[in-house]
Amino acid sequence: MDVNQPKQEHLLALKVMRLTKPTLFTNLPVTCEDRDLPGELFSQLMKDDPSTVKGAETFMLGEMLTLPQNFGNIFLGETFSSYISVHNDSVQVVKDILVKADLQTSSQRLNLSASNAAVTELKPDRCIDDVIHHEVKEIGTHILVCAVSYTTQAGEKMYFRKFFKFQVLKPLDVKTKFYNAETDEVFLEAQIQNITTTPMYMEKVSLEPSIMYNVTELNTVNSGGNGYSTFGKMTYLQPMDTRQYLYCLKPKPEFAEKAGVIKGVTVIGKLDIVWKTNLGERGRLQTSQLQRMAPGYGDVRLSLEMIPDTVNLEEPFEVTCKITNCSSERTMDLVLEMCNTNAIHWCGISGRQLGKLSPNSSLHLALKLLASLQGLQSISGLRLMDTFLKRTYEYDDIAQVCVVFSHPKPES
Repeated sequence: MDVNQPKQEHLLALKVMRLTKPTLFTNLPVTCEDRDLPGELFSQLMKDDPSTVKGAETFMLGEMLTLPQNFGNIFLGETFSSYISVHNDSVQVVKDILVKADLQTSSQRLNLSASNAAVTELKPDRCIDDVIHHEVKEIGTHILVCAVSYTTQAGEKMYFRKFFKFQVLKPLDVKTKFYNAETDEVFLEAQIQNITTTPMYMEKVSLEPSIMYNVTELNTVNSGGNGYSTFGKMTYLQPMDTRQYLYCLKPKPEFAEKAGVIKGVTVIGKLDIVWKTNLGERGRLQTSQLQRMAPGYGDVRLSLEMIPDTVNLEEPFEVTCKITNCSSERTMDLVLEMCNTNAIHWCGISGRQLGKLSPNSSLHLALKLLASLQGLQSISGLRLMDTFLKRTYEYDDIAQVCVVFSHPKPES
């Protein structure tokens, strides 16, 4: 084969253009004072410039739109759109034209053609047009492969293809933190940073919980019956800015009593993020399933279900405890022991028999106590003993309560 053989000329020409939103035209205003040498020359030129805003000629943004001058950046979660045109540059009628567009990523090859049927014929100076769309779901190198096959009047089958290589960039940096509450609640903090070079309008940031949880967004403030975003009216995220979103997850009622099930749940849900950029161009990202480290409660869990915020000094008050057998296999026979501290004194008999507690079951217990010191005091001194295994579980710093001095009421 002759390596110096001239390149074969094709009867058809292929053009591929990316379809993106236009941008507002920008200009660089040049001004001077009236006493300077140019006088009003610069001012008059800007007034005569059709791209400037009338009455605000020194404003950089104009009223006209500018078409993209280059391929631009493509970000993960955006929709890649491209216009493909095959034009017959010859004077012959071309038959059986087939245009195929594939997108090659690092992991797969996708067919983006709207139709795989061949066009019967294409007359001179006519064209075949197609628009393809693809939601970008991978970062890294992408190659758009456009292939054209056709048959000449002489019956010769022809084929050629072109490659268009582009990079898909990461638009957002998402970091998550989990906080396990004393109850079965889980708090999720999501930090979202805009790592592009343009502002973003954050249309939606929501958490889709797993099947075992209900979610409550903590990103609004209720005032007068209306909810207001904690980020204000303008939810724009400037380049390199970070915003924190907070969510509270609670187990669904059918799972709340199954302590062993909730204890082992690590999958919480996934974030759904929707944003808009220049002139409403939309992007969307969904994270993979978020996972937390399951908390270790031990065999027996004790938590306070109800406790007053403020109590009076040396006056009895009541708390409600929830005791849960976290074991999935064995029944416990529990005895409750109460030990006084310097500030907290329990009312009742220590060594109280609570009876048998089946696996993954709970019981509620009302206890009375009083505080002998003012200030913020820690509730401590409870012990549970399993008589079957002769094992003791101690619970300190269960909760805190504010103790205040109450003035006696004057006698009437």
